[in-house]
Amino acid sequence: MRSAETGRHGSAAPRITAGQWSTVWWILGVAALYYGAARLGLLQQLVRDQVTPLWPPTGVALAALLLLGLRVWPGIAIGAFLVNVFLGPSVVAVLAITAGNALAPVCAFLMLRRAGFQAGLERLRDVMALIFLGALAGMLISSTIGTSALVLSGAVDAGAFWSTWSVWWTGDAMGILVVTPLLLVLRRARWPVRASPARWVEALALAAGTIAVTLVATRKADSSLLFLVSPFLIWAAFRFQLAGAAPCALTVSTLAIVAAADGIGPFAHDDLFTDMVTLQAFNGTTALTALLLAAVITERNRTHDEISRLCARFAVMLAQLDPRPDPYDTPPADPHGTPWDEPPDERPDERSP
Repeated sequence: MRSAETGRHGSAAPRITAGQWSTVWWILGVAALYYGAARLGLLQQLVRDQVTPLWPPTGVALAALLLLGLRVWPGIAIGAFLVNVFLGPSVVAVLAITAGNALAPVCAFLMLRRAGFQAGLERLRDVMALIFLGALAGMLISSTIGTSALVLSGAVDAGAFWSTWSVWWTGDAMGILVVTPLLLVLRRARWPVRASPARWVEALALAAGTIAVTLVATRKADSSLLFLVSPFLIWAAFRFQLAGAAPCALTVSTLAIVAAADGIGPFAHDDLFTDMVTLQAFNGTTALTALLLAAVITERNRTHDEISRLCARFAVMLAQLDPRPDPYDTPPADPHGTPWDEPPDERPDERSP
């Protein structure tokens, strides 16, 4: 009699291991996070209800790949398909856009892994790799494939290719620059139980000041006021490193995008391309300032701590050495106080009275 675990040909049916179940759940979780982040991003769409100046799912996708590995890429593809299938414009275009949205973070992840990227973002080279390989280079894939699919399907005019492409590319790149660092920080976040009350007051003052200044700068027609947020970004990077710089950069970029979508302040223009140049120049400067300064300060602090540890270790080693001099290093003196190594004719005559 065959057991219930035996197939038609007498071979045992394959079982799903605990590790495989874990991978399945991670894939579904990534798909859900991707879909939720996409719905938030679409609230500020600028082109055909589908292209936004900040696309958070790319940041979610790259962070998932960096933290969980390449095994979760199907979750990215599932989430991208569920988002775009309701937006159209056609089945072929949806499949092409889905492929581009899944391929871009995978390629960015592979380039970062090849460059020796470390998810802690504690080195300047890691931040530079995230900017140039992850954001600027990797997102060329999704923007080119997605915009081409919209043009070929007739959803976007051919003359609007470059304006649509620029919004798509910068939106995906900004998702990497402001969302991925925040998720990487949250992975290692711990409740600061030993933080002093003054530290909490400083953090609250930083958050309130950043929000207030950004609201003022994005509601005034003068675009030069946008850079009033720079001191707060520098403050966050110097005092809180990446844990403070990443949330501040995300907050500033989000408020600027809301102002651009509403067409107010320095973004009150009829030309979409001009608004996008202003917006993404500001967002790019914000993200680069926050990330680069945070990395530099973190490297400086780590170097200082390492030097302090080496000095302490060296002091302990010196203390363990015998402080007494070697008795053979200095020859003893004779009873009259004259060293024995002087020439005999210069020593006093012991026989003289």
